[in-house]
Amino acid sequence: MQFHCHRLANGLTVIGETIPTSRSAAMGFFVRTGSRDEMPEEAGVSHFLEHMAFKGNERRTALEVNRDFDRIGAEPNAYTSEENTVYYAAVLTEYMPQALDILANLLRPSLRQEDFELEKQVIINEIGRYLDMPSSCASDHAQKAFFHDHCLGNSVLGTKESITALTRDQMAAYHRRRYVASNITLAVAGGYDWDRLIELVERQCGDWPTGEAPRVGLREAVGSGRFEIVTKEKVEQEYALLLSAGPPASSPLRHAADLLGMAIGDDSGSRLYWELVDPGLAESASCSFHEYMDTGVFYTNVFCDPENAEQDISLACKVLHQVQCEGIRQEELEQARNKLLSHLVRSGERTSRRMFSIGSAWTYYGTYRSIDDEVRAYEKVTLDDIRAVLDRYPLDRVTTVALGPLSDLKTPQWG
Repeated sequence: MQFHCHRLANGLTVIGETIPTSRSAAMGFFVRTGSRDEMPEEAGVSHFLEHMAFKGNERRTALEVNRDFDRIGAEPNAYTSEENTVYYAAVLTEYMPQALDILANLLRPSLRQEDFELEKQVIINEIGRYLDMPSSCASDHAQKAFFHDHCLGNSVLGTKESITALTRDQMAAYHRRRYVASNITLAVAGGYDWDRLIELVERQCGDWPTGEAPRVGLREAVGSGRFEIVTKEKVEQEYALLLSAGPPASSPLRHAADLLGMAIGDDSGSRLYWELVDPGLAESASCSFHEYMDTGVFYTNVFCDPENAEQDISLACKVLHQVQCEGIRQEELEQARNKLLSHLVRSGERTSRRMFSIGSAWTYYGTYRSIDDEVRAYEKVTLDDIRAVLDRYPLDRVTTVALGPLSDLKTPQWG
């Protein structure tokens, strides 16, 4: 594999990993914008705009966008998160020019008023479905409780009220502000000719407007420390989430934090698994580390029958407190490392996964990370690094949200 990088005159960055033996390729436009970049009156606009991109422009209608992707056998999609909006597709190598043409077209939507009003109802219905999903609803409440006044607490979907009030002109202004070429990276991985790709990108994207799209409000979050109960009577299970702070994407401790989360709460063979899932006390219990540009979070989830909720939350707290005090054992570190590296290497054999990996690395770190780079970083993690994470970011300083039929829960005792 060989890495390439090129920057257009307007600021658009193109990065690529060429795999000569591959007969397919994946490409994605990473727009560095998401819910954290929205003003209160724009809540949900990033995700709404992602939907509107597929409505087309003067070159293609919504039907033609889908038809043209189908004609080349592409697998297209898009997603919006707190920090990024990504439009991507996987195709056979010979169809890369057509795929690039369609994807680039998506990022310059017409935002027609009639399409806007129609899609607004789709988004409002999506929010309704989301609110009916207990695990997703619990996660949203926990995110808001943990981040409190931090912009990462903004909901990706927004609310029914914010979407209803949003106007087409507000969306167009947001698009002009955030979808400038300098705020976008095109990542490509697979079998293709790099020089030919750059020619195509210059033709498709060279006239995109340039400008600055600074990200404001960057700061670490320590969590509010709240303990909240959200009662939903028609929900059969109790969904408890315990959030604690972790290192940001730029921290040298992020690999250690990743391994720590896996040792505590991987879905098999972890501390939480043996404490709660294997004995049948909870349907699921997990812990994972998520990094953002300026902060990180350990998410500990416990889903169980309501009658077990107090006991299970206390047991999860016991696990976190024990790890905080004693750390993890060398054998736990090695097991977590082997699991993570196995997944990393195996997924790296897929062009789509490599495209996402190099695109995310460039977006967050401004650098290329090969599979070997990541493997070496995880292999270097020691128990001292794990201890450094725990000392800097205590696991037992949690923000807790429990969603389900219960209206009362005792605050767990630590230690």
